[in-house]
Amino acid sequence: MQLQKTKLILKNNVWMITTIVTSKLKKSFKQLLHHEKPLQIAGVINAYCALLAERAGFKSLYLSGAGIANACFGIADIGLTHFDDVLTEAKRITQASNLPLLVDIDTGFEHEIDATDLITQMNTINVAAIQIEDQVEHKRCGHLDGKQLVTIDKMQQRLAKFTAVARHNDIAIMARTDAYLVEDFEATVTRALEYQAVGVDMIFVESLASLEQYTKITSAVDIPVLANITEFGKTPLFTLDQLAQANIAMVLYPLTAFRVMNQAAQQAYQTLRQAGSQQSLIDKMQSRDELYDVLNYKPNADS
Repeated sequence: MQLQKTKLILKNNVWMITTIVTSKLKKSFKQLLHHEKPLQIAGVINAYCALLAERAGFKSLYLSGAGIANACFGIADIGLTHFDDVLTEAKRITQASNLPLLVDIDTGFEHEIDATDLITQMNTINVAAIQIEDQVEHKRCGHLDGKQLVTIDKMQQRLAKFTAVARHNDIAIMARTDAYLVEDFEATVTRALEYQAVGVDMIFVESLASLEQYTKITSAVDIPVLANITEFGKTPLFTLDQLAQANIAMVLYPLTAFRVMNQAAQQAYQTLRQAGSQQSLIDKMQSRDELYDVLNYKPNADS
C-alpha cells in the first residue's frame, strides 16, 4: 500500500504544501505486537503531536474521539461529533506520520455512513486500525457513569459489518466493551468472547479496576487485549511492567499529552494576562528552531 506524506516546498517564492507518495508498506498493528510487548500507543490530537510522539520513540498512534470533541470543537465526549470530523483529523495525522494509526470511531456512525464506505475511506488515508464500542449511539466517555449499552446481538451485528469489509482491506478491527461499569465483570468477559467470535482482531476492555481482572480477560480470549491507562478515570495508572505481567498486548495513553498541554497553556494565558509579558515563560517554551526541526523545515533552503 502507498503512503502519503506532506512536505513544505518553496516554489516561485511561495511556500506550498505538497503530497509525496511513497511505496513504503504500512506496518499493521498486528505486526507491531510481535516486536513490542506490550505495544505502547500514544494518543495524539493533531498532526504535530503525531510528529512529537514519533520523535519520542513511539511506534503507534491513537486518535481519540474524546480528543476530537474536546480539542477541535470545545465540547464534551457525548456523541456530538461526526464521521467527517474524525476522517479529517485522521487524514492530517497519516499525512504527517507513517506510524500506524488506530482511530476511535465511537459506535460506528451507522446513521451517517455504511461500513463499506467507512472502511474504504479509512483505508484510502492509510489508517491502520479502527475501534468500535458497544454503547448506544449517544455515547458517553468510557469513565463516566450513566452509560448505556446495546445488546450483545446488536454489537455483533455492528461488528460483523466491519469485519466482513476489513478482510479485503489493510485495516484491523478492535472491539471495545464498556460493560464493566454498566453490568459487571462476568458480563465483560462474556461480551469480549462474543465479539471475538465475530472475527475482530483485538479487544479493548474499558475501565477495569485491577490487574487480576486484566489477567482473567487475557486468559479468556485468544486475541490481543488493550488496556486504556487514562488519567482521572476508573482504572489505576498501572505501569507497563505490571500490565505485561497480566499479558496485556497494548497499553493506550489516549490524552496524556493533551492534558499536560492544556495545563501548560492555561498557565501561559494566566501569566500573560496577569504579568503583561511572556518573559517568565521563555524557558518553558519550544523554540522556533526546535519547532522547525520537528517540522523538517529549513527556512534558508532554496527549494
